[in-house]
Amino acid sequence: MSIAQRRLKATVMDADQIRRSLSRIAHEIVERNRGVEDVVVVGIVSKGDVLAGRLASILNELEKSHVPFGRLDVTLHRDDLHLRPTDGHQPSSELPEINGKVVVLVDDVIHRGRTARAAMDALMDFGRPRAIQLAVLVDRGHRELPIRPDYIGKNVPTSDTERIEVLIDEEDGIDQAVIVAG
Repeated sequence: MSIAQRRLKATVMDADQIRRSLSRIAHEIVERNRGVEDVVVVGIVSKGDVLAGRLASILNELEKSHVPFGRLDVTLHRDDLHLRPTDGHQPSSELPEINGKVVVLVDDVIHRGRTARAAMDALMDFGRPRAIQLAVLVDRGHRELPIRPDYIGKNVPTSDTERIEVLIDEEDGIDQAVIVAG
């Protein structure tokens, strides 16, 4: 279903705002961790992994280093798995070494916190990070679990009948975050 079919209500971030938000988050990561020596960036499939790749590139440029980057498929760790048929889904996670590292977990939107919880569970299948920090492009509130992002691109309060859709150039041909009706 296209955005037009879901009734576009507002654009909350354009390409420049997304770029600036990722740059600011990268600077905050460097400051908080006193560099990036033990930092690993992991994006949640899908969209979070593309944003994580961009974030890792910005960190590499800022710190003149190589920040390991990976992607995490949380499908089989979701608490609504019984509601969503997976039809033989094969997880497609590709992670660097995370033991003893600070893992910056990246997602496009945080809402109730359930995907972030599933991602933390999934990460533990791959090792024992020293710390997990959560970075999101958009925080829309309405948390059902006690999860708070460490890095936020933009807070966008929404009603429960609205959704935030993040479009990314690599998949959608445009960088944009929009509010759409239910």
